[in-house]
Amino acid sequence: MRKILFKNIKFLELKENQFYKIISKNGLFVFPSGPGLASISENKNYYNSLKNADFVFLDSGFFVILLRIFKNKSLMKFSGYKFLKYFFKYLKQNRDQSILCIDPNIDFSKKNKKYIRNLGINKVDNYIAPNYDVRDLNDYKLLIKIKSIKPIFILINISGGKQEILGIFLKKNLKHNCSIICTGGAISFFTGDQAPINSFIDNFYLGWLVRLVFNPIIFFKRYLSGLKLIPMVFFDKIQVLDS
Repeated sequence: MRKILFKNIKFLELKENQFYKIISKNGLFVFPSGPGLASISENKNYYNSLKNADFVFLDSGFFVILLRIFKNKSLMKFSGYKFLKYFFKYLKQNRDQSILCIDPNIDFSKKNKKYIRNLGINKVDNYIAPNYDVRDLNDYKLLIKIKSIKPIFILINISGGKQEILGIFLKKNLKHNCSIICTGGAISFFTGDQAPINSFIDNFYLGWLVRLVFNPIIFFKRYLSGLKLIPMVFFDKIQVLDS
């Protein structure tokens, strides 16, 4: 597995046949989007969460394309959608797992819990996240719940920019081994709550277009802000490291 160093963030290039090697590891898994990466100079807490995560994946097709254009570096994208696709297959084969879903609201939570239980997983708990302040994000009520039930996987399904900071807070304060997975709203592609995305759309980096068509008001502004990533990649001295 190769790693790429960008702005002191170590991205892991994960290939599909390497998924089962990584899912057994503990730590914080994050999947920063293009607009998210474009915001790291303004959002220091978010930036620090990416730098201190254990596994940072190449979720952004835009970022991967910019690396090819400006740095002549050909790397494999591995999105949050693809990760969850393999994760859910893994759960079907390993039904003795325990999962805690951290969700933004009750409706979202019910659909997520139902979907995971339909995979054959009985130990599924949910927690409704409050409206976190990214400047001072901590949640001791959640921490108490996690210490009580000790899930093997913590699936954070709240918005990017918050979930990663929450993930770092949990990583620093939890003693038991677990995987903290920050795939945000990607689970909605499976439950049907978001725009329909499949492997074809994901493999050809078209997820942004589908989201834009289905929800232009939210995503147009978000993707416009992501253009700041262009000069960041162009001027940064990017290294590809052997694992």
